[in-house]
Amino acid sequence: MEFRFLGKTLIVLGAFLILAGTLFWLSPKLTLWFGRLPGDIAVRKKGVTFYFPLATCLICSLILSLVFWLFGKK
Repeated sequence: MEFRFLGKTLIVLGAFLILAGTLFWLSPKLTLWFGRLPGDIAVRKKGVTFYFPLATCLICSLILSLVFWLFGKK
């Protein structure tokens, strides 16, 4: 693997993370649903809460797979 390609990839991923972080930071209404989808698992017992965002993970995986697939076609 060529280091120039790795560097460009890291820059693009960093820019994407900055853009996504800014989007979530500036619009709190957008993040109201994030992590609270119908398929997410939440178990609450005496003073202990177990939370696993299954549906949220699946949607994030789908979106990231699509993004990497689109960049991979180049």
